[in-house]
This record gives sequence, C-alpha cells and structure tokens, in this order.
Amino acid sequence: MPKLVLKFGNSVLREVTVGQNEVSIGRSPENAIVIDNPAVSHIHARVFNEEGRLMLEDFGSLNGTFVNGQRVKMVTLKAGDSVGIGKHTIVVSESRDLDDPFSGNGKPAVAAPKLNETVMLDTKERRKFLEKVRATGESAQVAPARLKVPTLVVRRGRTDQAEYTLNDKLTVIGRSAMATVKLKGWFAPKAAAQINRRDDQSYYIGAADRVPSVNGQPIAQPTKLAPGDIIDVAGVHLEFMYRD
Repeated sequence: MPKLVLKFGNSVLREVTVGQNEVSIGRSPENAIVIDNPAVSHIHARVFNEEGRLMLEDFGSLNGTFVNGQRVKMVTLKAGDSVGIGKHTIVVSESRDLDDPFSGNGKPAVAAPKLNETVMLDTKERRKFLEKVRATGESAQVAPARLKVPTLVVRRGRTDQAEYTLNDKLTVIGRSAMATVKLKGWFAPKAAAQINRRDDQSYYIGAADRVPSVNGQPIAQPTKLAPGDIIDVAGVHLEFMYRD
C-alpha cells in the first residue's frame, strides 16, 4: 500500500499508510494527518483509494492544495508525487510490499489505470465523481472560474465580516472565538447555530443555543440548505449561496 510522508523542510513529521479507509488532512485534531498551521483549513483535503487508483480531493480550501506545484481540486496520485499544503509537503512514498502496485521490489510497477478508461463503479455518486475527474483531464485540474464556492452573505445584523466562505466541515455561528461567523454584541450567544458539510458536499444547518429559521420557518432538526435560502439566527440574517 502507498504511504504518505508528511514533511516540513527536510524533517519527516509523520508517515501514514493509505489502506481501505481514506486519510483526511487538515488543521483539526480529528484528521489522520494534522497540520497545525493557520493557512490550512480544519478539514482541508483527503487521500483515498478509488477503483485501483490513489486519489486526492481538496475540500474547497481557501489556500488550496498543490500537486507538483499545480493547484488541484481532484487528482490521481502516484509514487513520488509531492503534495503542498500550507508550508508542509506530503510525499507519496513507494511501498515495499510485494503485492503493492507501488512496490519497489525491482519489478515494474503496475501502472494505475488512466482516467479515460472504462471503470465499473458501485454507486451513482462514485460514477458522477469519476465522470467529473475524467471530464477535467488526466490531472483532474478544475479551473478556479468553474469552482462553486459555498458562501454565507450577511444581509442584516452585526458580524465581523460581510460574508464568509464555508471552507470547513463544521461552521459555527456565534460569539465564541472558535466561531467562523462571529456575532457582535454582549448578548450574542457563544454558539447560536452550526452548519455541517456532509460527505456528499451538501450543507445542513442545525440549532445550538438558538433555534434558527430558514426562509422564515423555525427548524426542529438539521435542514439542508439550498442556494438563496435566508437563515435567521440571533438577530442576524445570512443568505446561503454559491460564488463562482
């Protein structure tokens, strides 16, 4: 199995083997590879096996993920590739396992399938995923102009910014120092509500210290957001949208 080697300069910080489970990368301690740097998003990217190929996906991070110097959204990885996240580097290492397609046993490595080859997938979501990869070419580079960036725009109320990009898996709305959307005012709750990004890249808003409303309707359980939805919580109105 391939191995990810986290480096800072010439120092090796950690090595993680990529097996059946994906390897998440980010600033949050819950990640398999933790990079403690303000330039890195809480849930920044992931590396996983997909139908015999090693894949990397950036989760819409603000500062981006780079493979061999090129910014990428989704890409296939091979042994020797260098992934740049913040000031750190993750090198894809060759495995010494005889059964591993990345083997360094002296025999020719088994080439990973090209993205334009026919692949049978188990789920509809995975078919769409690989169709998107194939459509963008072998490097799976998505031009910045084509990326849709989930955003909250402040329409009313006191906050520290006019709008917020939803880079992380969890977005907290409140007065807390850990909140992404920071509310102003002495009586603002520390955590008024929270927005979660699910595995299918959809966004759900749920209650915390307050019960938010979506388009004027109080929500009793986590509710999926659609472009144009207006969130009302703790006296602040936020519009959910996707920026080009």
